[in-house]
Amino acid sequence: MKDLEVVGKNLPRVDAAAKVKGEALYTDDLVMAHMAYGKIKRSPYAHALIKGIHYEEALALPGVLAVITGEDAPKAYGIVPQAPTEYALAVGKVRYVGEGVAAVAAVDEETAEEALEKIEVEYEVLPAVFDPVEALERPDVVIHTKAKNNVMYEGKQEFGDVDKAMAESDLVLERSFKTSYVNHAFLEPHSALAHFDANGFLTVHSSTQIPHYLQRTLALVLDLPMNMIRVIVPAVGGGFGGKGEVASSELCAALLARKTGRPLKVTYERSEVFAQHKGRHPCVMKMKIGVSKEGIIQAVDFDNVLDGGAYGGWGIIVLFYTAAMIHLPYKVPNARFHGRRVYTNKPTTGAMRGLGGVQPRFAMESLLEDIAKELGMSPYVLRLKNAVESGYTTLSNVHVPQAEFKKCLQTVAERSGYLEKQGKLPLGRGVGLAGGYYISGTAYTLYMSYKPHSSALIRVDTEAGIVLLTGATDIGQGSNTVLAMMAAEELGVLAEEVHIVSGDTQLTPFDLGSFASRVTYGAGQAVRMAAQLINRQLYEVAAVELGVRADQLMSGGGKIYSRYEPGRTMDFMSAVAKYIDARGPLSATGHYSPPRKGMKGVQGANIGQSPTFGFSAQVTEVEVDLETGQVKVLKVTEAGDCGQPINPMSVEGQVEGSIVMGMGQALFEEIKVGSDGRLLNPSLHDYKIPTAVDIPEIDSTIVASYDPTAPFGAKESGEGPIQPVIPAIANAICDAIGVRFLELPITPEKILKALKDKNGELTT
Repeated sequence: MKDLEVVGKNLPRVDAAAKVKGEALYTDDLVMAHMAYGKIKRSPYAHALIKGIHYEEALALPGVLAVITGEDAPKAYGIVPQAPTEYALAVGKVRYVGEGVAAVAAVDEETAEEALEKIEVEYEVLPAVFDPVEALERPDVVIHTKAKNNVMYEGKQEFGDVDKAMAESDLVLERSFKTSYVNHAFLEPHSALAHFDANGFLTVHSSTQIPHYLQRTLALVLDLPMNMIRVIVPAVGGGFGGKGEVASSELCAALLARKTGRPLKVTYERSEVFAQHKGRHPCVMKMKIGVSKEGIIQAVDFDNVLDGGAYGGWGIIVLFYTAAMIHLPYKVPNARFHGRRVYTNKPTTGAMRGLGGVQPRFAMESLLEDIAKELGMSPYVLRLKNAVESGYTTLSNVHVPQAEFKKCLQTVAERSGYLEKQGKLPLGRGVGLAGGYYISGTAYTLYMSYKPHSSALIRVDTEAGIVLLTGATDIGQGSNTVLAMMAAEELGVLAEEVHIVSGDTQLTPFDLGSFASRVTYGAGQAVRMAAQLINRQLYEVAAVELGVRADQLMSGGGKIYSRYEPGRTMDFMSAVAKYIDARGPLSATGHYSPPRKGMKGVQGANIGQSPTFGFSAQVTEVEVDLETGQVKVLKVTEAGDCGQPINPMSVEGQVEGSIVMGMGQALFEEIKVGSDGRLLNPSLHDYKIPTAVDIPEIDSTIVASYDPTAPFGAKESGEGPIQPVIPAIANAICDAIGVRFLELPITPEKILKALKDKNGELTT
């Protein structure tokens, strides 16, 4: 095996210069001749029947081109086809404040806004519910007629004999936890530009994570063949899962473009991003863990009620991911899960960074900390005793081919001085430890399909150079750079010699999209296969020129050479020219589908299946102001097992982004909902996210490892590191002031109240 020349190096991202110079074009930057603008009329009620929509005055306004309602798009859709509950615009009734009921096309945005004011909607207000536990007990609130007691989906799993294991445990601890309603807060709002050509062919430019899923949904809602639709993804200003579903902006843009015969753009205001939402599910969790006196986990019993908001979305998937996430990163010999994803009259929840893992991780890591205290054992030792290792297979038949989780725990403990600090710092100072993991892609598609999950096409030409085409989308995470580096490594050329085209359903081969940390592993496999096939074709030509066998050739340093006689070389592009002269165009396609594993007869057990997993451990040090309740995160020490890092600099960025996002959710992020269902803080001014002044010192370490199943040994690094963040902070606060917080976010008000309850008066 040759030494790596590109993989493992710190290289700038392929889009870095364009973004720094302001030259990158996002969807809202795009302009077309005769382009019109769309705006959406939204409901002021959380739950109401639509008795009539009157838009004659709006249509009469000069500059208004068209108005559409739910009647123009009556077909329901859903990211999970088995749960098609959503519409481009509300049909029959609205289910949350901010739901779209009509859309206007006009010559400019100001006219479109004015037209919205002239649309009159008659409503019959219905009772509403905003809490998932209350929704289970409100038969008078029927959000969806097919959802009895407002339960969208109920899931149950049991592995082993949980009751017996609990009875035989030396210590059983149970706690109830609650997480908050949080938004992705990506910088770029949803935006879509749609236009039909003279032949009725639809092109949609959109800020999306899932161009092929969007293409399918547009075909369904607009009743068009898929081969008459093209989706192009320009530069994307972040997604974190929030652009992993079809948005009404995309559908309304296409519908209005068809009705007006003009290119049409819909770009959300920030308040509309909050109304679209699809953020993290608030969860009401009850978790029980039984352990032996030596601290070995005997059983986990987990009950979870998820607040799904008004529609289905990723609901079934998230529900069972919360179940799957209790089986790692610790060995669990007996486990039971009961979960319900419940409808409420709030904007729909969905996929968000670390989907399904963040909530149960908060519960489990907090509970393990308290168990260690009850046993008189170091929380570090407890985790080390139960940590999974390479080759482990979970109760749900999830195989872990490679894991350095123990090494992650050891690294953060050593680098942070955890053992010297835990339980020994002055009042108000504390350290917390937590572990986590995440999938590297998913074994199953969201809709029934046996086609490869990822495909890649490489074309090489003496004029065009090396062109890599992939359907995977770069949403800001740097995947285009990583894939280009993989192609370059295999071909033996410089990364900057690989030109990448991504996220275009007409030009690029199929890919499921950017979610579930699947691109590096899955799309990377496809890219590597395509590059290997290019080499194989070139070696046949080069072998004749060099007088050696094709199977003796290798690529590197821009050359093709004999592994046994390195002096026999041929320039890479010279070999390309020879090939094209003799055989014509040079191209190759690679593809990848993960192994389909699972467990028959267990509801939802296939969800959470992945070919491999990344692992992370963190120690967080905090300071709590005993007078104000403010928490300052002083330092985060992180160690992650992401396999062989393709671009270590990108891994570092992903880790730091995860830590900062998790900090916000731990300490202050929460969408506030009024008694009438209105969002009280739908702006980045009122919805606080961490800024530069909040960022602590971050010491991150990439734990050396190599996954033999992965392309160049690489695993995920973008979602695993967020898993330990919240519980590490919660554990650090508990260490600092001796109070266990069971509800997020852990705000100054909650801390002051807890200190008062604990001490009888405020601690100074």
